[in-house]
Amino acid sequence: MPRHRHPVKATPVAAEGMFAPVQPPKVRKALAARAQRPSAAGTGGPRLKKDGTPYKPHRYRSGTRALMEIRKMQRSTSLLIPKLPFNRLVREIHTQIFGSSEAQRYQASAILALQEAAESFLVTLTEKAYLGTIHARRVTLFPHDFALAKRIWFG
Repeated sequence: MPRHRHPVKATPVAAEGMFAPVQPPKVRKALAARAQRPSAAGTGGPRLKKDGTPYKPHRYRSGTRALMEIRKMQRSTSLLIPKLPFNRLVREIHTQIFGSSEAQRYQASAILALQEAAESFLVTLTEKAYLGTIHARRVTLFPHDFALAKRIWFG
């Protein structure tokens, strides 16, 4: 049973046949006052200015959101590829290479090591490919930038 700040009584709710908590008078007044506000947070309506017109929704300038996401990803040390799809991919590749349809068993640490190595390789490859993009005085990364990066840096 959760602890409450104020003593809570239970009264039957006629429609449901269940018991609903009865709030103390101060809490009831505060809840009633909050419900009377025209656009209180959480009521679902748009926030309104003093003249009654709705505020414009907040918008970032173009590119700002992308830079925020880049900084967030660079700060984090978590894996970028979800674990379950990567696990399925490893098993599919194993089946293609070895041709066995019987169940393969992998240690969780082995799958994790493969995923760390794969993500590290992909991040490095993308960085190198983007260097080629900058060298060509472009900002858009093309597939031939990846091909060039693979030829130069990875043999």
